[in-house]
Amino acid sequence: MRDCFIQKSDKKFLLIKHAAELVTCAGPAPKAGAAMAEMGIITDGALLAQDGKIIWVGKTDELPEVDQAQCEIVDAAGRCVLPGFVDSHTHLVFGGYRADEFFWRLGGLPYLEILERGGGILNTVKATRQATKEELKALGRQRLDAMLAMGVTTVEGKSGYGLDCETELRQLAVMDELNREHPVDVVPTFMGAHAIPPDYKGRTDEYVDFIIDEVLPAVAEQGVAVFCDVFCEKGIFSIEQSRRILTAAKALGLKAKLHADEIVSLGGAELAAELGACSADHLLQASDAGISALGTSGTVATILPMTAFCLREPYARARTMIDSGTAVALATDYNPGSCFSHSIPLVAALAATQLGMTAAEIVNALTINGAAAVGAAHRVGSLEVGKEADLVLLEYPSHQFLVYHAGMNIVSKVIKHGKVVWDKTC
Repeated sequence: MRDCFIQKSDKKFLLIKHAAELVTCAGPAPKAGAAMAEMGIITDGALLAQDGKIIWVGKTDELPEVDQAQCEIVDAAGRCVLPGFVDSHTHLVFGGYRADEFFWRLGGLPYLEILERGGGILNTVKATRQATKEELKALGRQRLDAMLAMGVTTVEGKSGYGLDCETELRQLAVMDELNREHPVDVVPTFMGAHAIPPDYKGRTDEYVDFIIDEVLPAVAEQGVAVFCDVFCEKGIFSIEQSRRILTAAKALGLKAKLHADEIVSLGGAELAAELGACSADHLLQASDAGISALGTSGTVATILPMTAFCLREPYARARTMIDSGTAVALATDYNPGSCFSHSIPLVAALAATQLGMTAAEIVNALTINGAAAVGAAHRVGSLEVGKEADLVLLEYPSHQFLVYHAGMNIVSKVIKHGKVVWDKTC
């Protein structure tokens, strides 16, 4: 395969011109309910960025004067230009794989039963604990390279494959280094409450105490994690245990996220709303009351349709959420177990065909709402003056091709901080 990663230009300005569609996704974030249909499309669009920040957006024939000798110029004729995609839910730093379990599930073995047998997350925990920091970092870099090629410019990454203090901190340290070294921005999330480790089997409350008393203070002192997430689910962490962990995390300066109502309707969406969580994720079994609570609280509902696809489970009720005024984001849930895929094209296709979302809603869910789900909508997720110049150019003239060319990667260029960092045609 040709190396399509581009060395950074020394040009001061970035100039995009003649875009068939320049989709800004501009407006208050997150976009909720009917506002998710608003994309701010500019035909024959242009954009000017200086030192990585957008300084002007409009029509090509209205471009302000600029010394084009100082510009990196991208002619986007026949292309759609979008904000860089934000994959707001992944578990990208892990060791080992679980291909056999995929086929166990297809054979009818329930996920919770696999977990009971010591498989599932615990299988990855063993491999991740054994991996060195250098090994995890090399794997993480390869995965970020592949995500970048699909137009992802910001990604959230969760720990949670250590379930001890040492490995959790190692996962977070790897994400921090990748964030500083790789073009893709990585937003780290601490998720020590991902499963119950074998040495705490039958003693979940004691494990919660361990997280609160020992691990969370170490995570806060490390200063890498932005969020704390909990797998709030029947047989894993209860509503009250999840509340305790997230309340303690908030006191230490970490924002809340929640794996909510994935397998059973437990009340996770309601808890996320109660705590003012930045996002509640999965939500396959979210109740009507939970969906209503998310809509009034401003918590982003992050839907992960590839996980439902891989698990052959009913999809989250995204249409109901949007129609009731909730802000919906879409993400991959890339992980070694329930969804070993970071395919943005497949997410878009499933959102249209299985979730009933429109093309406009899908674009907003993958950009501005994804940015809001990781607390970054003030700097990325839309093409507006003052924000970072993170953009994706498609091979086609319309955003509709994201779904229409089903499951195919149609990204032709990726621009990060105003520089072309990936080009399919190089």
